[in-house]
Amino acid sequence: MSSLSPGSADALLFDLGRVVLDIDFSKAIGCWAGHAGCKPEAIVARYVRDSEAYRLHEVGKISDEAYFDSLRVALGIGISDAQFLEGWNAIFAGEMPDIAELLPRAAKQLPLYAFSNTNRPHVDHFSKEYAALLGHFRELYLSSSIGLRKPDVEAFDHVVAAIGVPANRIVFFDDLAENIEGARSRGLTTVHVTSPRDVGDALKALGI
Repeated sequence: MSSLSPGSADALLFDLGRVVLDIDFSKAIGCWAGHAGCKPEAIVARYVRDSEAYRLHEVGKISDEAYFDSLRVALGIGISDAQFLEGWNAIFAGEMPDIAELLPRAAKQLPLYAFSNTNRPHVDHFSKEYAALLGHFRELYLSSSIGLRKPDVEAFDHVVAAIGVPANRIVFFDDLAENIEGARSRGLTTVHVTSPRDVGDALKALGI
């Protein structure tokens, strides 16, 4: 945060999950367990978030059906694609505190962009559900569309080139340490968001 000062940024780049939109994965687990007639703990014990299928799904290399097939096998539950999708989209738990006030204020002074590791069903869901909030961003760089995901260096290089300003003039907000490290390695100025206050504090430091 020390490198942030008024006039030190030309663009702001936000992760979506747990920075702009609140995520509660237990809602997916609970939904799936209800459909499968098992205890949520049984699913938690078998769910591997960053599996190969998960990563391929996030860069648009496998279909939703193929990903849900992989979950069916990994979790040992025989629920339908529609039931998987219901739980999959249930994770969005609303907007992060204060973000609805902070984004429009920031957008008056600097261009805002979003960069998220995500997948087609989630994009379809949050694009409709949070259209007003996401309307403050000039562009959304989504892993399932660009075929690249954080924290890979190619992903950051792609987004920096697309934004078109020097990396060190872009302030990047993310909740995951590995994404912050990836961004720093490519020269971006970073804010590790560990509480809802961090975004507001960073904007204040930037004079916004």
